[in-house]
Amino acid sequence: MSIASIALPRIFRIGGGASKELPDVLAALGLARPLIVSDGWLASSGRVAELTEGLAAAGIAARVFADTVPDPTVASIDAGVAFLLAGNHDCVVGFGGGSPLDSAKAIALLGRFGGAMADYKAPHVQDTPGLPVIAIPTTAGTGSEATRFTIITDETSDEKMLCPGLAYLPIAALVDYELTFTKPVRLTADTGIDSLTHAIEAYVSKRANPFSDGMALLAMRAIAPNLRRVCRDPHDGAAREAMMLGATQAGIAFSNSSVALVHGMSRPIGAHFHVPHGLSNAMLLPAVTAWSAPAALNRYADCARAMGIADEAEGAQSAVARLVDELAALNSELEVPGPAAWGIDPARWEALVPTMCVQAAASGSPANNPRVPDAEEMAKLYAQVWAG
Repeated sequence: MSIASIALPRIFRIGGGASKELPDVLAALGLARPLIVSDGWLASSGRVAELTEGLAAAGIAARVFADTVPDPTVASIDAGVAFLLAGNHDCVVGFGGGSPLDSAKAIALLGRFGGAMADYKAPHVQDTPGLPVIAIPTTAGTGSEATRFTIITDETSDEKMLCPGLAYLPIAALVDYELTFTKPVRLTADTGIDSLTHAIEAYVSKRANPFSDGMALLAMRAIAPNLRRVCRDPHDGAAREAMMLGATQAGIAFSNSSVALVHGMSRPIGAHFHVPHGLSNAMLLPAVTAWSAPAALNRYADCARAMGIADEAEGAQSAVARLVDELAALNSELEVPGPAAWGIDPARWEALVPTMCVQAAASGSPANNPRVPDAEEMAKLYAQVWAG
């Protein structure tokens, strides 16, 4: 068996109220001059102030950059780097969903090394770290608090650049499910399916290993029974806790194996049509799973069993059929719109499919899929997703 390369944040604090331990974690790491990277909503809601007040009580002064944008762009990262360099910071605290966390990672890197974000996109791998990053997720979805990746959009080419390497792995992650109670239902659904996609793809990936397998299965067991629950009742504390833990476990899983075809095809949809990442994953997941499953029947059957929708004694073919049905039912019940219902222009979609196929393949993720499509097969999958 080949050796698996496993990398994790040095410190995890997991549980209700974990975000309040930021001063202690900074002290343990010998850090004292944080830049907090967040977004406008978290700043206006008072959530960022709660963080800075907790730091101030511990004698730590923090500056705040709250101008991150959804699907962070080169311009938004450059603005953050300029803000960082105007201060005297020894670390970056990412506070928010995937966009602030990815922004924090990119700002911490470019703030130390300079250059353009495009210099760091795949196939380049950046292992030498920039400033230390402490991640505090507020959505149960991206798993960015535990991954060695960031994704930044080049707005001049509408390309979502996948930037891999140990440089993007946070040194610490504070995983506090209490921060998710105010998430709207749409965001809860989309980020929940995103984390389920991470777990499934990590498990079926050609780069899966025993460590990532364990984390992926734990994530599926946590997410599958609780996703509908938390959408029905946003204040269900036990379901929120399970979803947050599952999202982190799924992030650990795919960071230490890889994502695959769903993510490869999803990024161009997000870049060209500004569809939120979790939603574009959800649009693709049933069709891509059905297409990929014959190449890894037993692996996908394991996913169905971990999700509690197939019995341990059930045959692989039957279990996978249940999995595909469940993913379609989940999209239906959580009202996941297709590309047309989202409002994408059909002519523009069709015109951009060849470009999306090229960009998806270039990211490297489709090559990790159990069944690797050529451009024609990928175009057919995009057409199938459009048709619903």
